[in-house]
This record gives sequence, C-alpha cells and structure tokens, in this order.
Amino acid sequence: MKRILFICSALVLLNASAFGQKTKPWTEWNEKDVQKVLTDSAWAQSQTEFTETQAGSAITTTQSRKAADLGTAEKTESGETLGKSSSALSTIYKVAFLTAKPVRAAFIRRLELQNPETPAAKVAELRTFVDRDFGEWVVVTVLLDGSNKARKVSVMQEISAADAESLKTTTYLERKDGKRVALMDYKPPVQDGMGAKFIFPRMLDGQPFLDANSGELRVNIQIGKTVKLNRRFKVAEMMYDGKLEY
Repeated sequence: MKRILFICSALVLLNASAFGQKTKPWTEWNEKDVQKVLTDSAWAQSQTEFTETQAGSAITTTQSRKAADLGTAEKTESGETLGKSSSALSTIYKVAFLTAKPVRAAFIRRLELQNPETPAAKVAELRTFVDRDFGEWVVVTVLLDGSNKARKVSVMQEISAADAESLKTTTYLERKDGKRVALMDYKPPVQDGMGAKFIFPRMLDGQPFLDANSGELRVNIQIGKTVKLNRRFKVAEMMYDGKLEY
C-alpha cells in the first residue's frame, strides 16, 4: 500500500511539474527554456551532419540529435560510433516554424536575456513580433550551428546564393495523406539572427493545409546538391494556448 501511495504521489508531482513548465509565461523563460523551444520541441528540430576524417578521407553521415548531446557517444546512421574521443566534426541544421508563436517568443526572449539593459519601450516594441499575424503564410526558418567551420561556410554560401525558383521543385511541406504545398518564396539570411526563411502557403484548395487531425507534417528542404533536410512533426503536439501553431 505504501509503495502504491508513493508511486501515485510521484505521478502527481511529475504532472504538476510538467503542467507548470507548459503554462510558464514565455516572458519568464530562461536560456534553457529558449534553447529547447528552438531546437527540440513540437515546433523545432535539429538535423546533424557528421564529417569524420580517417586516413585522409572524409566520411559524412547525417542523423537527428539534440545539439546538447553532441559530446556523447552514439552511433550514426552508417553504424559508426562517434563520441567525445572522435575526430568527427558536426554541422547542425536547426529547423523551426517561425510562424509558430512559441518560436517567435523564444527568439524575442533570447534577445531580452542577451540584452538585459534594453530600454522598456524597445522591449515592448520587440514583443509585438510575438503576436504578429502572418495571415496566409507559413514560414520555416533554418539556422546553422556545429563545429565544422569549413562545412558551415560552404553551406552558408549555398544558402545565400539560393533563390525561390531553384528551390521550388525540392522544397515543400507534406501531410500524412501525401498532400503537399510547394515553396512560394525564399529569403536568404539577414542580420536578424533568425536564419534563412522558407515561405509556404497556409491554405490548400481553399482550406487550411493543417488541422488538429492532420497526423504528421513533413518538412523537406533541399539546397544545392548537398544540403537535404527532412524533418517530421506531430501535428497534435503543435498546440499552444489552445491553438494549432505552425
């Protein structure tokens, strides 16, 4: 009986903790909260590419992993084990829905944490971005990180040189039922810290592309010949303040 009571109490505390974190106002997020929303949440994921030099040759593998776990030993998709002692270099692609309110909130909150002396009037102005209405558009942002400096330079050159026309045939959002919306516009990175922006229509055949029952959403982005991003999101988990955000 005592064991059962202990387990029940633990579950209550766990649920209370999860509820508290979920309902914590974004204006109270700390850097850890911000990082999670932008890299490992219902609205953002990271895809990591490893390049390991062996006997003068480069071996590249790709997989999805949390940015914070890059120092731990783990097998890549090719079966090789990479860990703290490995010579592997990483390129991390952070894919997030900028039109999802929690992602916008995380970007603004990060600015606030990094610049605590910002005047109140400027803070209020920045916060209007969080409640901005993007209307008929869905915007996916891609940011670069990782330890492979040479690869990041190469990828950034491709990202900066890309345009909407070259991306339209390889970049799209796809529902579980196979329906897709193709890229409509593309904005290369500028000095706003929000990365490259891929713009898609929110409507398909006169109806919202997604609803709470859409199941799964796949983001497919290909830039040039070497950058191929493929992330899957569970639509049912993309709810925020009672609203589907993406």
